Amino acid sequence: MNDPAGTAVAAAAAGAPGPTNSLVDVAGLAVGHHQQVGDGWLTGTTVVLAPPDGAACGTDVRGGGPGTRETDLLDPCTVVDRVHAVVLSGGSAFGLGAADGVMRWLLARGRGLVMREPDEVVPIVPGAVIFDLGRGGRWDATPGPDFGAAACDDAERALGAGTGGHAVPPAQGVVGAGTGGQLAGGLKGGVGTASLVLPGGATVAALVVVNAVGSTVDPQTGELLAARHLLPGDLHGIPGLGSAAVHLRTPDRAEVDEARRRAQEVPWPPRTLATTIGVVATDLTLSDARCQRLAMSGQDGLARAIEPAHTMLDGDTLFGMSTGRRPAPDLAALDVLLHAASQVVSRAIVRATLAAETVETPAGTWRSYRDAFPSALVRQPGRTPRASSGGS
Repeated sequence: MNDPAGTAVAAAAAGAPGPTNSLVDVAGLAVGHHQQVGDGWLTGTTVVLAPPDGAACGTDVRGGGPGTRETDLLDPCTVVDRVHAVVLSGGSAFGLGAADGVMRWLLARGRGLVMREPDEVVPIVPGAVIFDLGRGGRWDATPGPDFGAAACDDAERALGAGTGGHAVPPAQGVVGAGTGGQLAGGLKGGVGTASLVLPGGATVAALVVVNAVGSTVDPQTGELLAARHLLPGDLHGIPGLGSAAVHLRTPDRAEVDEARRRAQEVPWPPRTLATTIGVVATDLTLSDARCQRLAMSGQDGLARAIEPAHTMLDGDTLFGMSTGRRPAPDLAALDVLLHAASQVVSRAIVRATLAAETVETPAGTWRSYRDAFPSALVRQPGRTPRASSGGS
């Protein structure tokens, strides 16, 4: 049976990434990271700064063990309809304190919900955290307000160094809130980002902090679960992959067998919690309710890229943001946007897995996908970067 509407949505969302293939392709947003590694530390904070007048925002929480702040305020029934930043942090519940530094940073710049006088503002800063306690060796090494403020400084520098209203794209891999991220089987997680330009020129993009009880890898083949969603160019510009064109293939059987052997040495269920968090954003005008729907669609992309997802030991949380730089979409365009939201989240998770580097601390060693499955990456100097899955 033909499905013209579904075919149109899928085709429209199979376009090209934005100029930087990152969250900051949504004009007005800026991303900053701050992290600390060594001497017992392996954690960090990432901040997504909204434009000075804020952005519409909604959220969707699917995991059974979330750590969140101000998410009730994002309910469409509440009085607040703008946020001024979103905080993503390591440190479990302790890391929620990073948002205090973000609030003070915004207050000093007069950015927030105006009360009686113009200089009397309350910045609206929702946030979510991942569980990474003890992964650097010290249980008490957690982000605080200073991490949030430093990440804001980094975002401000990125915005100042950018052009055309777009900030410099954020770093990916073992950075910011993804510094202590991990995956099942002793693999390393991290930060990834991706964007897509929709028909008519609107943009949807995601930034995801990958830290899951589950895995982004098919244990039977060693392939990345969401590799089929990659677009041409998605493997270009990822740290560690070099300047040569890269494509993906099914890893050698010996590497898959070794990964499965190592995975069997990791206890199940895991000793600690996990959680994948992130932001999916657009420049189309959306209400708070539709921002929530944007976040819900992003969770579909998370479930395609991580298996299992939304477990009782994860607190998987996504925020949906709208900067309102473009008119509100009609119903058909909204369907395209929501499908694209799931796609950019899946792609961001793949890019995070590929960008992550192997990390060794007193608490353990987490191998990067690149080190665990080196045969999966085929480098071809002199050829145009492209993305593919399977084959050789």
